[in-house]
Amino acid sequence: MSIFSGLFNSRDKPKNQTAGSRYTFYMGGSSSGKAVTERSAMQMTAVYSCVRILSEAVAGLPLHFYRYTDDGGKEKAIDHPLYSLLHDEPNPEMTSFVFRETLMTHLLLWGNAYAQIIRNGKNEIIALYPLMPNKMDVSRDKSGQLYYTYVTQPEEAHTMKGTVIYLTPSEVLHIPGLGFDGLVGYSPIAMAKNAIGMAIACEEYGAKFFANGAAPGGVLEHPGTIKDPQRVRESWQSTFGGSGNSNKVAVLEEGMKYTP
Repeated sequence: MSIFSGLFNSRDKPKNQTAGSRYTFYMGGSSSGKAVTERSAMQMTAVYSCVRILSEAVAGLPLHFYRYTDDGGKEKAIDHPLYSLLHDEPNPEMTSFVFRETLMTHLLLWGNAYAQIIRNGKNEIIALYPLMPNKMDVSRDKSGQLYYTYVTQPEEAHTMKGTVIYLTPSEVLHIPGLGFDGLVGYSPIAMAKNAIGMAIACEEYGAKFFANGAAPGGVLEHPGTIKDPQRVRESWQSTFGGSGNSNKVAVLEEGMKYTP
């Protein structure tokens, strides 16, 4: 019962273990024995290709800002301050395409996308900066109000000062993915960790198999005592190891035998 109580949190009480993308229950070792994280999963061709195609497709869609007219229609609000932020340049460091591509990548890998909202003295939005989901926690204070906790690093953007930053909902653009409470999304990578872990294990096994000349490991037997077995092992591996050395003919001396 304690496991399910940690999974299905009520909407008004989000827990830290499922906040952001810090999944203590889901993330980690898989059934194959391979550790699966969002970054290690991106080394799989299938995961990388899916994330790239989806993020680039969403980033390439037209994004305009509209206003309603008096006759019930709508028109592009080109003169609105948010139009240039969403359509052209959310911040001086990236275009709208790169910004949306980054957020979509975060959403696909961590299940949540965050961006810091920068305002001027008039409380007008002047910039949007992506935030790393694995550094963000979503919690509630004693009065039940949501707040965001972001852990920064020395190389973080100049807009973030300090080690731990507390942000209000008005300072964060949060796009959650699929989740149980509608508040925090769950990482698709964490949910599929066993399948991805098996793929990583199969790929590693295949790579090592071909690195060994597409032949299983074996035993070199010598009738006497070898003074330096490590040197013999390295010499054998350098001569017959690797796919480029496969099917070579081995010449064994001094009564040595090779047993697969």
